[in-house]
Amino acid sequence: MKETTPAAMPPCFERWCQRFDDVFTHKAQKREFRHYLGGLLGESERKNLFQMASNAVGVTYHRLHHFLTEAPWSSSEVNERRLEVMNKCSQTRISRGFSLIVDDSGHRKSGNFTQGVGRQYIGEIGKTDNGIVIVTTHLYDGKKSLPLDIELYQHADSLAEGKQDPLFEKKPELAIRLIDKTLNLKYQPGIVIVDAGYGNNTSFLLKLESRQLKYLAGLAKNRKVILNDYDSIQQTIRLDDLAQALPQEDFTEIYFNLDKPKRLWVVTKEVEISGLTGKRNIAIVMNAATFSEATDIDYFITNFSSSIVTPQWIVDTYSHRNWVEVFYREAKGWLGLKEYQVRDKTSLLRHFILVFCAYTFILWHQLTGGLRRKWASKPLNTFTEALEAFRTAMSFRFFDWLTLNLHLFASYKASLGYIWA
Repeated sequence: MKETTPAAMPPCFERWCQRFDDVFTHKAQKREFRHYLGGLLGESERKNLFQMASNAVGVTYHRLHHFLTEAPWSSSEVNERRLEVMNKCSQTRISRGFSLIVDDSGHRKSGNFTQGVGRQYIGEIGKTDNGIVIVTTHLYDGKKSLPLDIELYQHADSLAEGKQDPLFEKKPELAIRLIDKTLNLKYQPGIVIVDAGYGNNTSFLLKLESRQLKYLAGLAKNRKVILNDYDSIQQTIRLDDLAQALPQEDFTEIYFNLDKPKRLWVVTKEVEISGLTGKRNIAIVMNAATFSEATDIDYFITNFSSSIVTPQWIVDTYSHRNWVEVFYREAKGWLGLKEYQVRDKTSLLRHFILVFCAYTFILWHQLTGGLRRKWASKPLNTFTEALEAFRTAMSFRFFDWLTLNLHLFASYKASLGYIWA
């Protein structure tokens, strides 16, 4: 069933799209940009090209497909404009000192014709399967959570020469390139937060330090550290062995509330690590008072000074990483991040950036209050609440448009037996 038409989108949508008009060189590109964003924001459960075209009056599959695959426009320019739009408004401005979160996310993809597809670990299902993985940079500043940039990880199996192929890049290499793009745009993060998949890579940490960046990174339990005891005798020990050897009184009990209240036990130590010059601070975080009772133990490293690195700081700061997981869940569940009908890398990245644009459109209006004033009776505290308010606006405008186009109104009644349900 048709659910919308570009001719009856809410005025706030057109005003948002006009901010991107000069990035596109042809009128058709500007038109299909609006059609694609409208499809992503619509109520259809499926967000692939065919379904988005089928669900809107006046949108055709072939034009939408051409826009995503063949039309001459730059996804990086669109992405930079998206961030510029956010940076021009006082409520949405990207301030200095934000947490820059680097993470990757995968989703299943059958076949082997889509670029990047390979058998690899897929986080959303918790096992190795055929799929695609993306690496993203994400911002969190205490007020907003915003995707910054994205790269497609091309698994060695998807490349002609495997790991020897010139196009093959490891995830930490992609992450550094994305971080450099953020720095080149003059955005100034206060800390980089990564999980053990990146933190366990010494060369990645060295590259962060060479860029004068502070970080909080996960470590693997088998990572070895060098401790100096009271007699200045050095001891090399695995992190899990260290956690088991430390007395219970060394750990500080921390009360923490994210999704639900919990208690954690944290200890920090100043250590040396092979490959890194000088000392770094590590932290061990357990969900029980003793190693034997703990069912969840995490290990971290940071180049912040010991005066800053307290147990509470470790827990509070690393919790910022949860916001990129929230974004993945919302972008996949509501905006079709993993739903597309294209195979080449350029088209895939275009789809991902357009999802970023749709997400940012809702976030911008959530923060500035425009949707709340007209289309909601309650504060829009979450992305999903703001998206629902916009969809209410879309539905109202479409129903109003139908009453002025009687031939379509009649065809709806004839085919469905009802108009609204």
